[in-house]
Amino acid sequence: MKGNSVILSTTPNIEGKKILAYKGIVVGEVISGVDFVKDFAAGLTNIFGGRSGSYESELIEARETALREMQSRALALGANAVVGVDIDYEVLGQANNMLMVTVSGTAVLIEQ
Repeated sequence: MKGNSVILSTTPNIEGKKILAYKGIVVGEVISGVDFVKDFAAGLTNIFGGRSGSYESELIEARETALREMQSRALALGANAVVGVDIDYEVLGQANNMLMVTVSGTAVLIEQ
């Protein structure tokens, strides 16, 4: 993924590019609540089958926000890429109604 001029890769390097400097570990975190309407719609999906569009859109938005946050932190360190990106998902809260998305990787400066 490329955006904000920071390349993201799950691999330990960027093919064809030399890593010039390691800038450090960067992370992005998002904790998102799931509201009653989404829970109700997802419950109907469980009964009648199919995919839960409301939960899927919440998950996509949380992941994209966490990735943008990580890119921003990499830029602040002077990096132009993040390698070894890992994405983790957790469910939190007493009622399991909070979604946490955490992304992490190593900010690097690669040759242009």
